[in-house]
Amino acid sequence: MPSVKSSWPVRFSGQCLRRFCTEIALPQPKNEDSPLRIPENHEDIERAPNFPPTFNFASYINKSPTLQQLLNLGVDLYSIERRKGLPQFVLKLDFERDMKHIIQFLHDQGIPPDHLGRFITKNPLIFKEHSDDLAVRINYLESKMFTKEQIARIVDKNPFWLMFSTQRIDKRLGFFQKSFSLSGQEVRELTCTAPRLITYSMEHVRRSTFSIREEMGFEAAEVKEILLKVPKIWMMNHDSLMERFEYVHRSMAISHDQLRQDPHILLSRLYRIRQRHEFLKFLGKAQYDPKKDLYVSLKNLVVGTDEEFVLNIARSSIPTYHSFLKTL
Repeated sequence: MPSVKSSWPVRFSGQCLRRFCTEIALPQPKNEDSPLRIPENHEDIERAPNFPPTFNFASYINKSPTLQQLLNLGVDLYSIERRKGLPQFVLKLDFERDMKHIIQFLHDQGIPPDHLGRFITKNPLIFKEHSDDLAVRINYLESKMFTKEQIARIVDKNPFWLMFSTQRIDKRLGFFQKSFSLSGQEVRELTCTAPRLITYSMEHVRRSTFSIREEMGFEAAEVKEILLKVPKIWMMNHDSLMERFEYVHRSMAISHDQLRQDPHILLSRLYRIRQRHEFLKFLGKAQYDPKKDLYVSLKNLVVGTDEEFVLNIARSSIPTYHSFLKTL
């Protein structure tokens, strides 16, 4: 198999190179609706509809050592029950034969014991993977000069990362580097800050990039700065993102330069932005220019509880705020 080309620095040891070059990419499922396919939009799982499971682990727990071990690890079996096909997959596994070595591998990469249950809950399909393939994917990150601490964070924060072959990961990292003119260090920084973004739907990422550049009107350098500061913006729903931008930019008269410096406001729900801005406006305190008196930063506008905002930022009272909200 030809080696994977990349435009950013690579340092392979001899052993690492041999293992990397012998990796066999997993075939992609032909049936896109298969319950055991690798998800790209992880929020599809995290936002699974809350309906009663059609399969129940309860009748199996007392006679299944595997389920008992999973419970001991803190795995949420109810969450797995709600995902089509996964209960049957889990029940076929033997803890000693199919799971123990994978769990030990994850722990060896730096995932804390109390995080293993959450990891398995989100991605029980990790037990489909061969341990040699998982080792190759870790070796790849090492070859890209990620530290052990960074690798531990990537795998821990994105339980689906190890489901992607090195070829797929390399292409995605190359996409971000080329699209946003990132240095090797910036690629590593982005990956550690938002490992879920790297394995997210590339169609969604491209759409978000187009919206931020073309629809919002940010320059390339500004887009890069926003990406490195708040990469989560690229995983947001398009309509929600545009609604927030339009309100902040048009109604609040916040410039592109201000948003470039403090883009976190775009992560806040529109109703919170509107309620707090309108309240400050009502008080005569909606002042977002740092060069003027009574300056309110965009971050302070949206962080904290309503009580903290009213008392510390608006310098008003909760009854006054609640009475004002009734007028909106």
